[in-house]
Amino acid sequence: MLARFTGVVLSAVLGASALAAPAVADAASVDVVTTEQASKKIMVFDPAVASWGGSGATKWSWSPTSANGFSSAGWSNPSDARLRANAQHGGQVLVTAASGGFLGVASFPAGKRKWSVAVPGADNPHAAEVLPDGNVAAAASHGGWIRLYAASQGASATKHAQYNLPGGHGVLWDPQGNVLWALGDNHLVALKVGGTAASPTLTEAHKVALPTKGGHDLQPVYGDKDRLWVTTGSKVYQFSKSSGAFKTDYAHAASANRSGVKAVGNHPQTGQLIEAKPKAGCRTTWCTDTIDFFSADAKRTRSGAEFYKARFWYAAYQ
Repeated sequence: MLARFTGVVLSAVLGASALAAPAVADAASVDVVTTEQASKKIMVFDPAVASWGGSGATKWSWSPTSANGFSSAGWSNPSDARLRANAQHGGQVLVTAASGGFLGVASFPAGKRKWSVAVPGADNPHAAEVLPDGNVAAAASHGGWIRLYAASQGASATKHAQYNLPGGHGVLWDPQGNVLWALGDNHLVALKVGGTAASPTLTEAHKVALPTKGGHDLQPVYGDKDRLWVTTGSKVYQFSKSSGAFKTDYAHAASANRSGVKAVGNHPQTGQLIEAKPKAGCRTTWCTDTIDFFSADAKRTRSGAEFYKARFWYAAYQ
């Protein structure tokens, strides 16, 4: 196990590969996507609207139905949602996971099925990511795994590679290093993707211990390709890929570096920070009806909502 990453090691071990991502143009939208567990929907909101309680703030909502080609098996407690531009799947897509055992890719904005599988709900899927070749990575916390599904091979493809990672919570494709980052209870791991699109493999390239326990969210730091957002049960960090250090020197850390944060990210143009943190009085111990924005120190609330994660609705990997 390597405790530190260095630029030399990264360039030598994680060099160019066929999975390098195409350039992604700046998305016109900088809305906010949420996993809203009360309605069992993925909901996209306009952050410029002060109240998210009315219909005017909602830009898009989605759930898997037979009308859009999906089975809803496993669709409970949606746990992840992100926008990606993927040629293999025909353009912009929603990539999503639900803790009940659902993993899927849907066209955006039409919402039509591109790929989906059901996994045991006991595995508790927490995150999903699509790679440039169309394959889909996923993390499951109770299952303790990171999988890479051969989703490029068909809408119901179930073949996958698996890497065991206790408490698997996050996955993120890194086109700069050509690795799949994965986050678990105690470690952040860089995985090399090998094999073929039809029969992929995952191999550990680097593994670093988290400074605090309970890894939860893993996202890009837009504007700094060397850094990743990493949340744990007690802290919010930026991880430097070149130095191997977990840092808290980012803007607004005095208020944003806190315990229990389920989702974190920054605006791709302005750098504004967003977080979802559980709120007392919500139905579960992991939900909130309020999303926090830092810099303007604003909040957006939807009464009765059970938000789990919130992200800027933006297609670029980094």
